[in-house]
Amino acid sequence: QVQLVESGGGLVQAGGSLRLSCAASGRTRSTYAMGWFRQAPGKEREFVTTISWSGDSTYYSDSVKGRFTISRENAKNTIYLQMNSLKPEDTAVYYCAAARSRFTVVTDTDYAYWGQGTQVTVSS
Repeated sequence: QVQLVESGGGLVQAGGSLRLSCAASGRTRSTYAMGWFRQAPGKEREFVTTISWSGDSTYYSDSVKGRFTISRENAKNTIYLQMNSLKPEDTAVYYCAAARSRFTVVTDTDYAYWGQGTQVTVSS
């Protein structure tokens, strides 16, 4: 089993920044891709970004490209999501997830383990 714990969420004004962290424990997934998803109230969960096991390949949804950056520190079993130029429409619960593959994947069914989520609220 793998446990994922997100942190770093909070309330920020539009244009501001936040950095989310996701720490993995248990059968750690340093050799697997990781991803971030989000779910806004009344909406389906959506893909945000993913990073390969080595960290040298990333992929972003169009809605966050150029504003968000995913990274990982395998030695610490931790991934990060740096979010800049935040918009009210970024308000959601953000989830990190560990994939079944080493390579970047964008579909939630490609992920085996999920964190409990952290709330991000962007005020206008």
